[in-house]
Amino acid sequence: MGAVGEYFLALGPASDAYDQALMDVGIALGERIRANEGAVTVDLPGVAEQVLRTDKFDAIYYAVRSPEGTALAGDAGLPPVPADSEPEEGVIAYDGEYRGEKIRVVAMLVPCGGRICVVQVAETINKRINLARDIVLSSLVPELVIVLMTLAIVWFGVKRGLAPLEDLSAEIRARSARDLRPIDPAQAPVEARPLVSALNQLFGQVAAASSNQQRFLANAAHQLRTPLAGLQAHAEIALAQGVPGEVRAQLEQVHRATIRTARLANQLLALARAEPGGFRPDAFAPVNLRTIVEDAADEWVHRAMAREIDLGFELSDAQVPGDAVLLREALGNLVHNALEYSVPGGRVTVRTGLRNRQPFLEVEDDGPGIPPAERERVLERFYRVTGTAGTGSGLGLAIVREIAAAHGAQLEIGEGDGVEGGNAGCKVGLTFPHG
Repeated sequence: MGAVGEYFLALGPASDAYDQALMDVGIALGERIRANEGAVTVDLPGVAEQVLRTDKFDAIYYAVRSPEGTALAGDAGLPPVPADSEPEEGVIAYDGEYRGEKIRVVAMLVPCGGRICVVQVAETINKRINLARDIVLSSLVPELVIVLMTLAIVWFGVKRGLAPLEDLSAEIRARSARDLRPIDPAQAPVEARPLVSALNQLFGQVAAASSNQQRFLANAAHQLRTPLAGLQAHAEIALAQGVPGEVRAQLEQVHRATIRTARLANQLLALARAEPGGFRPDAFAPVNLRTIVEDAADEWVHRAMAREIDLGFELSDAQVPGDAVLLREALGNLVHNALEYSVPGGRVTVRTGLRNRQPFLEVEDDGPGIPPAERERVLERFYRVTGTAGTGSGLGLAIVREIAAAHGAQLEIGEGDGVEGGNAGCKVGLTFPHG
């Protein structure tokens, strides 16, 4: 817009300068008009006319007209003065067309023998077009430079001004859903501190809600464990005595239901510990996955033998930073699921070690497996695949997912290797970050 304005501001004076040059020629021609006894003539030598018509860029035309309008000299075909034109100090400038080209004409009213003759001087508009182009370029180039410099300054200023907000965004993006620590307001610019304060308030509310939920789960599960343990003990005592067959069947059903309910209470406690706020990531310590498995192996071997399942171990050292209690809970849920859904005579294998320099914990069985379409849903709480046998509550893999997220591990569910008996098998693994 500045360049356009400068163009129109500069074009008028420049065009006036060209018109003045034509006026100078017209004045010189007017001085060559002779009036003698009513006859008007033009005394213009050929050399002078040649000089008059010489121009590097434009064609020059002229005409001298008598008071009656007859052409006395020059180019008789020049367009006449428009009828509605008002002369200014005896000069009229106007645009026209001659010999198929656009021209600029300056007409001057010159006294001749007591009357008025008209002197017309015209030229094509090449110089004027070149002038307009030069004005545009001379105006536009600096304006473009100014625009580019302004954009660069604005870009630099905005980027520099928003750098603290970018750092704040990067910090928030890098956080997990479990990290509800308040943000340091000093890291944000003054204008963004109300936003940081609102975020900290929101983090506090979410943390409080999560803490209340965890306390409820933990308290409810804890309150259930004692009466359930007593109920299980009384059922076992009653089964140990001689009771009628019908009563024994009912007692065995009560005993199994009590065991399932007790496991559910324990899983609720484990879920409360694994959720955000239930542990402290800064309290993680180096843990060897191999040691976790070896410490729990005896308990799981006896359960596998009771179900006639071959439980094997392929263990190598795998050091990770973590919470040993939570990792033991994850292992327990994976092995429990594998034993629960394997048929008698089946095989379950627990592995630890390094794969591509990343620590892993893996449990594989040769049971019915989990269909690919169900592998995401089985990670939801209380979800069980339709038609699945077993006494699970649907919390095992949900707990494993929470523990994996707490340790930054990737949880993968796939088919087992070396499948036998027509079963798809299932392999569930946790892969931990390197280092």
